[in-house]
Amino acid sequence: MQDGTFHSPGHSEETWTRGDVFASQCPTRQLLDRIADKWSTLILIALGRGPIRFNELKRRIEGVSQKMLSQTLKSLERDGLVSRTVVATVPVTVTYAVTPLGRGLIASMQAMIDWAETQMPQVAQAQADYDGRISAP
Repeated sequence: MQDGTFHSPGHSEETWTRGDVFASQCPTRQLLDRIADKWSTLILIALGRGPIRFNELKRRIEGVSQKMLSQTLKSLERDGLVSRTVVATVPVTVTYAVTPLGRGLIASMQAMIDWAETQMPQVAQAQADYDGRISAP
């Protein structure tokens, strides 16, 4: 366990204790659930290239439904990883961007994506080998 302090807007200094990700009720586990989600990862990586409007983001991320994109963006905004800017135009313009907190996460995510993209041939071979062993009489 590691102790520390943090500042939150409107509050005095608060003390926190580093969590135990293996504990079922650990808040860190809830955050990991969010950032390990494929839609969250893809949204953050897409937003890492610059602010983007909802429909552009939906077109960029093939297969995501409007409902899932909306829900995920709201969750990422609640976690402080994404910001939402509304401009009073006709129709209203809504733009999403990565916050500084989210930007810090993108480097780790990009490394994971790079690993997955470069190691996919080995993973595919391992899957084929496994499937061959399992289906063999």
